[in-house]
Amino acid sequence: MNLSRTLKITAVAASLAFVTACTAPAESSTASASAASDTVQVGAATVGDTPEVWDASELHEFSITYDQDDYDAMIATYLDTGDKEWISADVTIDGEAYENVGLKLKGNSSLRGVTEEDAASPEDLPWIINLDKFVDGQDHDGAEEFVIRSNTSETALNEAVALDLLDQTGLAAEEAIAAAVSMNGSEETLRLVVENPNTDWMERELGDGYMWKAESGGTWDYVGEDEADYVDSFDQEGGEDNYAPLIDFLDFINNADDATFEADLSQWLDVDAFATYLAYQQVVNNFDDIDGPGNNAYLYWDIEDEQMTVVNWDLNLAFGATNGDQMGGGDQMGGGAGGPATGEAQGGLDGAERPVPGERAPGGGAADGDMPGGEAPGGDMPGGEAPGGGMPGGEAPGGGMQGAGTQGSNILAERFRAVDEYAAQIDAEVERLQAELFDSGLADASLDAWSALLTGDAGNLIDAAVVDTEAAALREEFPA
Repeated sequence: MNLSRTLKITAVAASLAFVTACTAPAESSTASASAASDTVQVGAATVGDTPEVWDASELHEFSITYDQDDYDAMIATYLDTGDKEWISADVTIDGEAYENVGLKLKGNSSLRGVTEEDAASPEDLPWIINLDKFVDGQDHDGAEEFVIRSNTSETALNEAVALDLLDQTGLAAEEAIAAAVSMNGSEETLRLVVENPNTDWMERELGDGYMWKAESGGTWDYVGEDEADYVDSFDQEGGEDNYAPLIDFLDFINNADDATFEADLSQWLDVDAFATYLAYQQVVNNFDDIDGPGNNAYLYWDIEDEQMTVVNWDLNLAFGATNGDQMGGGDQMGGGAGGPATGEAQGGLDGAERPVPGERAPGGGAADGDMPGGEAPGGDMPGGEAPGGGMPGGEAPGGGMQGAGTQGSNILAERFRAVDEYAAQIDAEVERLQAELFDSGLADASLDAWSALLTGDAGNLIDAAVVDTEAAALREEFPA
């Protein structure tokens, strides 16, 4: 499978053009250090059949209205049980109106600590908008789903830049745009809106196949051949319903002996892409990845190649953004409940020093398995104890190592790193990505572009001084 893509650095003010040189990915599932030099233009761009709504060179507008009683009932259900229910809403996107649209809370750690008081400011909460949830075929410029992201900063520059850089690695990446969001007549709030990986995204970015999202409270254990035993751990998001390839893959990674795992893994998994994925998470200092507290990853099965690929999801903690003081904190681009750290700023993981950029916390995730703020992800949900005594979903099926309360390792990542050849490949990819993404000036160019967009088009939503302060703090987090 060829994951090489035409580079597009998004979030650029229309008047800004910047050209820098760096090494482009090789024509393979992941780029190699010997790839030929290419010219990278930072500017407004769309690639292939990407819907035009994802043009990140301008600020977009999302206006959402709904019945207040429906909203109140949805919030009450979440606070009582942890269940996130859909309600119907009317949504206007860049002047185009849509009726009977699906609206639901989106996130896990990003919703921890949400209270009724927080719910009084819905424009600050994380959401997913599904235009065709209740009206088949309804879309905006070809796009059906939009995720209004949470962040611990006012600008969400860390996730915006991280997505730009992810795209340059040669791996599949979601589009992102800055948007002015209002809900039920609230004042507009600056938010980052990101593509939700679904079948259309999968086919555009990866090809024909099946794709599953690992659930935050789930497990990567093999628990038998019954598909019903996996639906709480992996939610099918792309292609026709089919868990068979996933079950076979889990059987292999859990039950193959070490020699068989090392010899045969490349038949099951795009190992080059996975090495790049792990190296990328390291250089952008994102602990909340495949073996982080959110269990954040998708698995894509390529029907033609009969091979699995790990797909990135969730970069709002990239560049060490584990708490509100990392880039200034604030109530926008994620809101008071929008980031995983609640209460007082923790100053790092579990109140301790953050990992140095390019290094991971012990165990591959948050220190001592705790969430930022010091509470393990298996703790109580807001409003009381969630079903099963922890995160929604309760105890992971099979009592596996990746359950919500046992964060700190993922069996695939753990066994992959234990193979000397793959460990060396990760190290080589870290070196390559450091050179191509940071030493080249690419990360600086992306940050400059996003900052210019926010200070230009979003000046009525955020003070330029805040953008400058958070941009400067983020730049300090770039690995040298």
